Amino acid sequence: MKMEKDIIPIEQIEGRIYTLRGKRVMLVSDLAELYGVATKRLNEQVRRNADRFPKDFSFEMENQDVAALKSQIATSNDASAGRGGRRYRPRVFTEHGAIMAASVLNSPRAVEVSVFVVRAFVQLRELALAHTEIRHKLNELEHKVSSHDQAIAGLINAIRELMTPPDPKKKRPIGFAPWHEGNGDN
Repeated sequence: MKMEKDIIPIEQIEGRIYTLRGKRVMLVSDLAELYGVATKRLNEQVRRNADRFPKDFSFEMENQDVAALKSQIATSNDASAGRGGRRYRPRVFTEHGAIMAASVLNSPRAVEVSVFVVRAFVQLRELALAHTEIRHKLNELEHKVSSHDQAIAGLINAIRELMTPPDPKKKRPIGFAPWHEGNGDN
């Protein structure tokens, strides 16, 4: 592939990958732009090859998905306010769906860009795994620190007990008690 270096930076593709329903997905419009085709053309090919796109490859967004997506990106005007919007619910593609889309489009650019799309998904997966490992290590460290904190607090309390003077008790005087007359022991 001669264009591999100058086609699309992976970071640019990563910026177009979102999380919906616990899956990493790309919007049909973003994928069509990357593949160099019109969104209408990509949707057409998906409809014509519906058996190649099961629900875990591609799905139409529901209202709650749109709301979740709005929280992840800055969106344009709300269609319900009468200021534009889409006529149909947008379609999204998982990593496997993006690869399948490239195969049904069968254009050289789609095939070439699909490699970069897959790399972006893989890089995000590795990043998520690294975050999971870091989270696990932090939890272990927190557990250790909290147990150390309890042990240190116990030591400090023991030292404080040793430092406090004992309560003054009435001590018996040292020596003999003076002889008192009249106690009848003579």
